[in-house]
Amino acid sequence: MDIPLFLFYIMVGALPGLAWLFYYLRKDLHPEPKRMIVKVFTYGMLITIPVFFIQVGLSQLLQGVADYPLFLAHPILIDIIKWFLVIAFTEEFFKYAVVRLVVFRSEELDEPLDLMLYLVVAALGFATLENILYIFSPLNNAPFAVIESAVLISFIRFIGATFLHTLCSGLVGYFMVLSTLRSKRKPVLVAIGIILATLLHGLYDFSIISLSSPIDILIPGLIIIALAIFMLYDFDDVKKLKGICKL
Repeated sequence: MDIPLFLFYIMVGALPGLAWLFYYLRKDLHPEPKRMIVKVFTYGMLITIPVFFIQVGLSQLLQGVADYPLFLAHPILIDIIKWFLVIAFTEEFFKYAVVRLVVFRSEELDEPLDLMLYLVVAALGFATLENILYIFSPLNNAPFAVIESAVLISFIRFIGATFLHTLCSGLVGYFMVLSTLRSKRKPVLVAIGIILATLLHGLYDFSIISLSSPIDILIPGLIIIALAIFMLYDFDDVKKLKGICKL
């Protein structure tokens, strides 16, 4: 693969994440420092690598128990565990961990909306590297048809997987905001946010891979629409909250 084509694939893979990043940053009335945005986005990208190896390891362990009588009798349980726990939970937890480790206690975290915004930025970093790897994985040399399919994959992930990452992380961020308002229930509220995001993320993946048409399109579509409506209204509600985050 020549260098221009290599760069083209990287650009196509990165475009969905960057497009959503610019959109969400425009929603913030008090823009965050570019340095912190780049830092969180970069760490979101980097965390993709250990998450990938964790998922591979857990998937292998899961395959090792696939011959147990319970799973032989109910093979769908393997898919449920894979998509809800191995994939969805690890991704939602580690995206949260990026913000927890990089942003918490920072002076830049000075208003409730920042929590949701930084979770979304971490998610977009994660999704960007995921998209690039996803586009490269089936590609060898580059006839026009392959370039065309790379663009199509990028577009589909723009309205699907990348958007889902931002919505699920935004949901976690919203519950983190609630935790700052109710100090006695901080861990519980954060846990609820991660669990809900995991369930919706897992159901999205499980439906696409394991269910038949038209359910495999209907359920993911409803999840995206419901989360988008939630984010639209709650992003604006969080904007109205005043004061410094108490973490």
